[in-house]
Amino acid sequence: MADLTLRRRARIRQWVDTFCFVFAGLAAVWLAILLLSDTWSLGWFSGFGLLAFWGLLAYLVLPRLTRIITSIYTPDYFIGRARTSDGLLGDPINLAVLGSQEALHEVMTRAGWTRADEVSLATSWRIITSTLTRRSYSEAPVSPLYLFGRIQDVAYQQEVDGNPAKRHHVRFWRCPPGWLLPGGTRVDWLAAGTFDRAVGLSLFTLQVTHKIEADIDVERDHIVATVLRGAPETRIHLLKDFSTGYHSRNGGGDSVHTDGDLPVIVLPSARGEEPHPAPTGSQVVEVHAVAPEREAAIADMVRGEHTGKRGAFEDPRAEEVESEVAQRRADAAPSDDATGPATPPPGRPSTIVFGVVTAFLRAAAILGFVLYLAITGEEGLRAMLESLGADASFDADPTTWSVLLILGALSALVPAAFGVAVLRGVDGARLIILVAGCVSISSQFVAWWSGGVRIEFGLSLMVLAMDILTLLALSGKPAREFCRRPRPARPRRRAPATTLGG
Repeated sequence: MADLTLRRRARIRQWVDTFCFVFAGLAAVWLAILLLSDTWSLGWFSGFGLLAFWGLLAYLVLPRLTRIITSIYTPDYFIGRARTSDGLLGDPINLAVLGSQEALHEVMTRAGWTRADEVSLATSWRIITSTLTRRSYSEAPVSPLYLFGRIQDVAYQQEVDGNPAKRHHVRFWRCPPGWLLPGGTRVDWLAAGTFDRAVGLSLFTLQVTHKIEADIDVERDHIVATVLRGAPETRIHLLKDFSTGYHSRNGGGDSVHTDGDLPVIVLPSARGEEPHPAPTGSQVVEVHAVAPEREAAIADMVRGEHTGKRGAFEDPRAEEVESEVAQRRADAAPSDDATGPATPPPGRPSTIVFGVVTAFLRAAAILGFVLYLAITGEEGLRAMLESLGADASFDADPTTWSVLLILGALSALVPAAFGVAVLRGVDGARLIILVAGCVSISSQFVAWWSGGVRIEFGLSLMVLAMDILTLLALSGKPAREFCRRPRPARPRRRAPATTLGG
């Protein structure tokens, strides 16, 4: 009976989340329409209105609509592609690794790669200023891409000529315990390596993003070559024809094409079974060194002089590895840390903080208006209603007026109080804020649609925008997962021991 009740509650929460997720996207479209229609009334300041409209469209409306659509048709299993936070297919997976995180970091560092910073407000602002001023930022963060339902565990990069707009970068995801590649090969990490050639706008969401080089095989080969040069004891096994060669686009709309080969980097300290030929008959090629032609090709690519497609490797030596796999299985035990956590558990997501901040701003705006009405009385309310084109025939006795002011203050303070609980990860408080936001937005839409109230630049548009921004932030996947994550049980306090006659 208890399990049935829990399942019913979980189903209700899922319905509420899904409704609020879609409702927030539709509300954002309405907000964009209001913002664009009122922009032309700003005169010389209309440019700022258009900039705000682009920001709303690119970073809120289009990503949410894209997420709604892709959640329906984009597969949620491994297909050799990462996914963007909006659900679009991202960069292709073109590398795999067998070994521990410590060995991975050591090899990448020896190969001349720098670990990228985590994405935060500070690092995001720094990469913007570095790009505009063309100052070096060798640890610049990379945008999050998803594989196995989570963002990359770690990312490395190489800046080109001190310009943050151009860089080699590769993201790594730790594979789930016991997970095998299609064909049966076991690896510990999957990676997606691409080369950022410039900064531009995303074709699908209009966001500012890096544009990547179309031939991702060149970047794949560059990563392998630098690893072999920096750590010659590293071994590379190439899964020939891991996937069919194809042309496609990534989440930013950039063209990509690949031959479908997948190099598996076997780190020096890795123990356990090595990658072996897939049951489907994929040919495995082992690479031991980098030919001089490869070094020249890498130098050309760094200078931006590469023009044509390069092969996966120069002069690969093919050999059977079946017997060696069996020998290593007998001589070595599986890696102790192959399935351990790659990084510390994620903290509070930025969407939680953003949603609570907008709830506080909404509360401050409403409290300021309530204070204004407390000072000006009914005349202030009539003046506001007339400015919005609403019926200003309002009359209330002192008691009713006081009750209205108290209710107005509570409508601001209660959601803000629940916001504090959301910061602590209380899912019930998040759902209450979502439902309250839907009710508030719906009432404002009905009043606007019926012609009773105009929503224009000022307090009315600000409150509506705060409602919608809060709804967008707290209905997203990061906020939902943060509030529903399992928490360690608190130890119960033991009652003090009592002794008879003591």
